[in-house]
Amino acid sequence: MIVVAIIAIASAVASLALRDPAASKLEHEAVRLAALLESARADARASGMAARWQPLAQDPDGAGFRFIGLTSTSVMPTHWLEPGTTAQVIGAATVILGPEPLIGEQRIVLRLDDQRLTLATDGIGPFVVADNSAATP
Repeated sequence: MIVVAIIAIASAVASLALRDPAASKLEHEAVRLAALLESARADARASGMAARWQPLAQDPDGAGFRFIGLTSTSVMPTHWLEPGTTAQVIGAATVILGPEPLIGEQRIVLRLDDQRLTLATDGIGPFVVADNSAATP
C-alpha cells in the first residue's frame, strides 16, 4: 500500500512538472522575437533610419512578419519557427523600433494553439515577456 502511494505521489509530481509543448514552443518564439526586435532597434538607432516591425496575416509565401526600413545590409528573418504562430500588435498595425532611443510603450501578443504570450516594452527598456493578464485578447 505504501509503495502504491509513493508511486502515485511521484507520478503526480512528474505530471505537474511536464510543460505543454505548445507553451514551450511559444516561449521560444517570444524569446527569438524579442532578440530580433532589439537587434532591429539597435540597427535603426545606428543608421538613423526609421524602422518598424509588422506581423503578417496569412501571407501567401508563408512569411509571418516583416521588418520595414532597415538597412539593406540587415537581413532579418520573416518566418516563425513554429507554423501556426500568430502575432498581434496591441493598439497599432506595426511596432515602431526607432531611430529615436525612446520609442513609446508597445505590446505584441503571440499565439500558438490555445497558448498566449505578450511581449512588451516601456519604450526605454528592451522587449520582454510580460504578464498576459494586462493584454487585450
